[in-house]
Amino acid sequence: MEGFINFLKPPGMTSHDAVGLVRRVLHEKHVGHAGTLDPGAAGVLPIAVGRTTRLIEYLDNVRKSYRAEMLLGVETDSGDDTGRVVERLDDFAVPTWDQVEQVFREFTGSIVQVPPAHSAIKINGRRACDLLRQGIAVDIPSRQVEIHGIQLLDRDAAGKRLLFDVDCSKGTYIRSLCQDMGRALGIPSTMSFLIRTAVGQFQLGQTVSVEELQELGDRALLKPEVYISHIRRYDINPKRQKAFCNGLSSDDRTLVEGPSLQDNELLRVYAAGEFLGIGHYNGRNKTIVPDKVLKSQS
Repeated sequence: MEGFINFLKPPGMTSHDAVGLVRRVLHEKHVGHAGTLDPGAAGVLPIAVGRTTRLIEYLDNVRKSYRAEMLLGVETDSGDDTGRVVERLDDFAVPTWDQVEQVFREFTGSIVQVPPAHSAIKINGRRACDLLRQGIAVDIPSRQVEIHGIQLLDRDAAGKRLLFDVDCSKGTYIRSLCQDMGRALGIPSTMSFLIRTAVGQFQLGQTVSVEELQELGDRALLKPEVYISHIRRYDINPKRQKAFCNGLSSDDRTLVEGPSLQDNELLRVYAAGEFLGIGHYNGRNKTIVPDKVLKSQS
């Protein structure tokens, strides 16, 4: 039993709880998830089953997309509306649509942000949120992330709730983004809603809910290679299939045509149309080297 599940995580469920649910439904121990979602958030949570768990690392750098709501006039210690209010401003000039879009443009591209202390980021091997609950102060280092685009979609009649879509790199905290954009507007702000709409090829419209997963069981499993299609496909000589599956490199100079392969480039490796696993190109030896074999050696 192996493959990905495009799981619709509901609010209130942790990513770890989602993994436990899949284990119980499929009676399979080897289950893992890609890209933790905060307990209060909902949306796309890719879950890998069986040998597919070995492919989770290849989802690390794919783009993520979110739909979020930003509440103006309130800032909390957690960055969302579940936290303790640390600043409130009831009387302020509501920014115009153009002013909001200008700030969104300023936060598009490569930016530096400080993740919220109320998060699962590890500090000396312990989660920051756990340390805070024990009364231990934490200092979260800043990080550079990439915001590919932010689009303002709507706002309420008072202009204090802004609905927007954002496409971003891994490691981006939308809670921090809302706080930082609010400060750029001169108004305390917090994230009041979040749903993840995509993780690479995993799309919100194709997710399965808790109830659907319980009904479908292993029929909810998806072919793994489709969801790592950001890695280039490479077909080795079918005569080398067994060798690849046994961890042996293949000298495939005759097949290296078309766009040039780069040294150490990751590849989705196939033989006779069958997905074998992940390898990389050794430019010095001009060989395809196995990294993660999913196909049985038999």
